[in-house]
Amino acid sequence: MPTTYPKSSPTEMMGLLVLLKDHKGADDLARLADDLDLEIDEILPSSDWAEALGLVKVEDGRMTFTPTGQALVAATIRERKNILRQQLIRSTLFSTLSRSLETAPGGRMHQQEFSRLIALTAAPADEAEQNIINWGRYTELFRYDPDERIFTIIRHRPPRSTAPGGRPPTGAVTPASPPSEPGSAADERSLRVAPAPA
Repeated sequence: MPTTYPKSSPTEMMGLLVLLKDHKGADDLARLADDLDLEIDEILPSSDWAEALGLVKVEDGRMTFTPTGQALVAATIRERKNILRQQLIRSTLFSTLSRSLETAPGGRMHQQEFSRLIALTAAPADEAEQNIINWGRYTELFRYDPDERIFTIIRHRPPRSTAPGGRPPTGAVTPASPPSEPGSAADERSLRVAPAPA
């Protein structure tokens, strides 16, 4: 995963992927943008995020689902969050943030330390930190209290064993704690990709 993080919200990226699903899982970026009444450069941040997360491949201007991307759009909203969370923590930045919160006293970290970790791990970009916070909250990696400027890790239970022999069924997704942050089911009802605000 690259060290730069395009300014794209989870809802914007999911909107693009749902549209790609409607296009049978593969199509030109220009056609996808046209269907959304957008310029192609307005969907590139969402496209870049999806590619960075291993959900699509983009070659010669054509976007195609990977198996992970296909699983994502076929999943429930809860499962989508789990898949995205697992993809995020494959990156150096999000794995560093997750490990640091795990080992922090009480699983809590002040924004000053959080910002320092981002600065050490990610290439600087306009509003990169807020973008990273939005993704971490959406995928329930952590909670954030903007008044106290405190991040708190969300601990996820291991999957329940429902298959014979005590093993989880194939393709089981780790269940997450109940949502306590904005950006949940209601967000994904808005599936139209819109350009990020200036």
